[in-house]
Amino acid sequence: MATSSELITTAKQRGQNDQLPYAGAVTPDEAFALLEADAAAILVDVRTNAERDWVGRVSIPGAQHAAVQWSQYPGGVQNPDFLAQLAQVAEKGTPLVFLCRSGVRSQHAAKLATEHGYINCFNILEGFEGDKDNNGHRKNINGWCKAGLPWLGA
Repeated sequence: MATSSELITTAKQRGQNDQLPYAGAVTPDEAFALLEADAAAILVDVRTNAERDWVGRVSIPGAQHAAVQWSQYPGGVQNPDFLAQLAQVAEKGTPLVFLCRSGVRSQHAAKLATEHGYINCFNILEGFEGDKDNNGHRKNINGWCKAGLPWLGA
């Protein structure tokens, strides 16, 4: 099993190679390994409360799981309190892995957090549900669920 330092180094190298506006990116497996290796690391689920309730949520220790909506349901309007809510759950030096459905909103969240002084922001590539398959369904190609990582269904 890789150490948290090794996982962060890999994520930062990926970030540099892809010229990301935040520290780096991790696969779902790497995110889970980082959470297991570093009890201070926090997964920030930026999906809406409705998504977590209706689709499912990660199953990790409560101290490492924060729900801070990027956009609000209904309406999809960006959460104006995102940064204030993030500040309530994490300090600026804490390793943060951001998760959404497919890895898009979490990129925006990692970028905004980085712009406001959070120095260890990592996007979880593929997200919770991953990409759509040929039938338009998720959870079949990639993502947290497809990787077999712990989650609770709706």
